[in-house]
Amino acid sequence: MEKFDIIIIGAGPGGLTAGIYAGRQGTKNLIIDKNLAGGLGREVPEMENYPGFDNISGLELIEKMKAQSVKNCQLNEMEEVQEIIKTDNEYRFTVKTNKDSYQSKTIILATGSSHRHLNTIGEEEFKGKGVSYCATCDGFFFAGRDIIMVGGGNSALQEALYLKNLGANVTIVHRRDEFRAQKHLQNLIREAGINVILNATVEEIKGEMLVESVILKDTVTNELSEHPTNGVFISVGYVPHTELAKQLGVSLDETGHILTDKNQKTNVDYVYAIGDVCVGLKQWVVACGEGAVAATSAFQDIQ
Repeated sequence: MEKFDIIIIGAGPGGLTAGIYAGRQGTKNLIIDKNLAGGLGREVPEMENYPGFDNISGLELIEKMKAQSVKNCQLNEMEEVQEIIKTDNEYRFTVKTNKDSYQSKTIILATGSSHRHLNTIGEEEFKGKGVSYCATCDGFFFAGRDIIMVGGGNSALQEALYLKNLGANVTIVHRRDEFRAQKHLQNLIREAGINVILNATVEEIKGEMLVESVILKDTVTNELSEHPTNGVFISVGYVPHTELAKQLGVSLDETGHILTDKNQKTNVDYVYAIGDVCVGLKQWVVACGEGAVAATSAFQDIQ
């Protein structure tokens, strides 16, 4: 088995940054990702709050970070880690994937998260037939059509603006009486003239072959109403990927996120965690900072 000083599991913004920092320390390192590098970052239509860029898409920034990372660290894409086994020698972990096995002195978990589902009637049935979790991926198909965007956070409002710019007729549905998103985004929604329905939940997604309407429930009156639509875009948060963390005995908080200290160390020696899988602010720049800290911590502990 090939041996490494640091294996980073996940090639999102945090994982790629960890790879950059790890490589510059002179250690032998590997990043493994079951998909293409970038994770959910590839879906971000545009960012206006990443330092150094007034406006940049997630995909463009990922490609820049990937190019920099592979100069410093080996990257294996489309390879899924299935098991991590603790050992008693210098290479404390055996990492088994669907393609190979590796040994490493340390592990950085950058496993990220996936889109949370509504778990409502019709959601699974119409996935790919009008139900989507990625405006960047699927928005092009809905130009000039009616869309319901479900959610009230930053991502939901960013994607609503993106869809509006594509020419879609967007209505945002949010279960609370106010958005959680930044005031700047809320102002942009008003300026764009995007319709908003507050205090409402999606109870059912209906149609024949494709989505044709949604049933909304007023959370104040419990009244049901049907709204015609061609698509339902869902942005209601994320579920952290902690299966490997649980294998290793890593501690989680009550929401299922990994607990770390200020050095990104978990309760398990030589195991670190970064990014959306951790407790904390879900922001690209935060994941990058945590990646730098974790790689430095791993290097110091190896020394």
